[in-house]
Amino acid sequence: MRTSCKLICVLSACSAVSAVKSAEPLPNTKGLTEEGNLSAKQVAGMHKYLDRALDAAPKARDEAWKNDLVSKEALVKSLPARRERLRKRLGVENERVKPNLEFVSGPGHPSLLAEIDGCQIHAVRWAVLPGIDAEGLLIEPKASPKANAVAVPHADQLPEELAGLTKGDHFALRLARSGCRVLVPALINRKDDLSGNPALKRQTNLPHREFVYRMAYEMGRTLTGYEVQKVLAGVDWFKTQSDKLKIGVIGYGDGGMIALFAGALDDRIASVQVTGYFNQRETLHREPIDRNVWGLLREFGDAELGAMIYPRLFIPSLHYDAPGWAGPTQYKSGRGGAAPGMLERWPSRDYVEEHRYRSFFDSALKKDAIIEGGGLREWQIETQGFLHGLGAEQKDLEAVKLPVVKAFDPALRHKRQFDQLVAHVQKLWRDSDATRKAFWAKADASSPEAWEKSCEWYRDYFHTEVIGKLPEPTVPLNPRTRQVYDEKTWTGYEVMLDVYDDVFAYGILLLPKDLKPGEKRPVVVCQHGLEGTPRDTIETERRPTYNHFARRLVGLGYIVYAPQNPYYGENTFRQLQRKANPLKLSLFSFIIRQHQRTLDWLTALPNVDPKRIAFYGLSYGGKTAMRVPAVEKRYCLSICSGDFNEWIGKNVSVDLDRSYMWTREYEMYEFDLGNTFNYAEMAFLIAPRPFMVERGHDDGVGTDEMVSYEFAKVRYLYANRLKIPDRTAIEYFPGGHQINAKGTFAFLKQNLDFPK
Repeated sequence: MRTSCKLICVLSACSAVSAVKSAEPLPNTKGLTEEGNLSAKQVAGMHKYLDRALDAAPKARDEAWKNDLVSKEALVKSLPARRERLRKRLGVENERVKPNLEFVSGPGHPSLLAEIDGCQIHAVRWAVLPGIDAEGLLIEPKASPKANAVAVPHADQLPEELAGLTKGDHFALRLARSGCRVLVPALINRKDDLSGNPALKRQTNLPHREFVYRMAYEMGRTLTGYEVQKVLAGVDWFKTQSDKLKIGVIGYGDGGMIALFAGALDDRIASVQVTGYFNQRETLHREPIDRNVWGLLREFGDAELGAMIYPRLFIPSLHYDAPGWAGPTQYKSGRGGAAPGMLERWPSRDYVEEHRYRSFFDSALKKDAIIEGGGLREWQIETQGFLHGLGAEQKDLEAVKLPVVKAFDPALRHKRQFDQLVAHVQKLWRDSDATRKAFWAKADASSPEAWEKSCEWYRDYFHTEVIGKLPEPTVPLNPRTRQVYDEKTWTGYEVMLDVYDDVFAYGILLLPKDLKPGEKRPVVVCQHGLEGTPRDTIETERRPTYNHFARRLVGLGYIVYAPQNPYYGENTFRQLQRKANPLKLSLFSFIIRQHQRTLDWLTALPNVDPKRIAFYGLSYGGKTAMRVPAVEKRYCLSICSGDFNEWIGKNVSVDLDRSYMWTREYEMYEFDLGNTFNYAEMAFLIAPRPFMVERGHDDGVGTDEMVSYEFAKVRYLYANRLKIPDRTAIEYFPGGHQINAKGTFAFLKQNLDFPK
């Protein structure tokens, strides 16, 4: 009997679905015939868009650099502005401290580690930024130095290898034997033993470089930038020793990357050699995430960086292959979170794949006699060309006997370097309130109207520099609809709208059945969270955290739209962020354009009041509630549920048990957000429109103290400065990460004047 009843229910459900499927599409729309998982297809379409954009990036850079490559004078004139933009991208913005180098020694541990062929090798550190030193080795040649050099190892190489104290490639020692004084800095490696906080019982498999990268990126810095600063601080110290001796920077693997950036930024460097790195960067998203640089490929591929250095750049074509790395260590018990990425070991002959660098100087610039004969005409082998650029000659590379060196512990040196960087970024976060206050100094709170007007610059900055602005869509909307719900008091339609080629907006529109011709009603856009779909906000049997708030709102008579946002599919969508960032784009670059296209369509519907379209989102939908209405003013109010936070601390803090430093959500980090827009400042962009926060006391995304601290700034603006206290509210309720649908529903009714 029970089986028979179940069969009847299934047949009834199938009959109802058939009836819905046979229904006509909405007026002025085509029928939606697309089948399959539209959420996954939406993400796949964005990947196609970004793949095309990455493929097109070199040609776009060619066009952007075209006028600067017509002559040496044009190139030199362009470099100061380009260097400033590159510094911003890398976060090389802090002024370095006064140059100072110290010998590192202690009882029973002299700084002099060894002497090889008359070259003395010392353990040293040198000042870089307040609270940050570089640490490594100084190799003094036998005679007075003919030149100075910074030799930068790959991240997983020890300075001792380059200096001849362990087995490996001793190119720093070869430079010293050829007459150079050489500094060899230690880099942050890709092990993961320090990537945690024992006091919180948090331990991850984030490589050390990713661990520092995450927090630094949010604060407008990069690990690469910090290590470039260490190299440039070495250049500063060399200059204090002798202003006449030339200075070079040479590096392998990650060290080659750092040498390339350092040479592009600082023309005091007379010779730059890049080994095991120089190549095309349009697959940067496949490399370790610590190499991610916001907006880099809009202006700077390796070829363009080479152009900024020419003719000081030397790239050997033999002897060195690029280093490989298989990716983060995969642990079985409780350690995870690392972003995917690897280093593919490609042979040195593939350096020539970045052929655009050669083509720059095979054309117009090569005709300029002043720079004809630069380092590109003949590919250099070993360090001959590099030394020639310093006015030194390479000595024969006869073998030397490795010395016996007293025990040293590179792990302790690495921990000091790691801890310094972590502490520096944590201080940037603690100081960021004052930094953002200074950034916002031009906002005018004399009246709501003055505030809104003065915020336009900040709104554009947020969209362009923080979120990343995609071009305005030009394709027709081409709306397609399909009825998927037929309830007693309302109907529901799937909606698909075109945004770009392969990129579409998708959602479900819920319409009350009692709409009258000519009647205009408010719309509430109900946004799902991570890995969600529009149906999660509608159907009672699906995820209870949403409390089927879209269904409840349409039951009250609102028109409701539940969009699909593309944070769906774990690493499949997270890699969108990796592809987008070097193009100065993000996941929300697409989300904003999707919502704008959706609003274009919604505002044209006959029963929609275009002045009363509200936004209400939970979790990642709350993240959307902070960003999309901040840019798109057609949302007349915004409600952030289960997400409002002291957001910068949520991303950066290593002392918070619920920080994103401990999770797999590597896409959360937004470049320089900490110095410009915390959640209070995003709410400032929503003001003077109504804004509300919904907060469950036990919601693990934050703490009541964090939320209250940040919301107090919003309340102060609305109530004390703009004199509109009734336009903002916060509701705390007993519960967790969920829609409460009480104070928020009252807020909607108050500000949308509905239901009557």
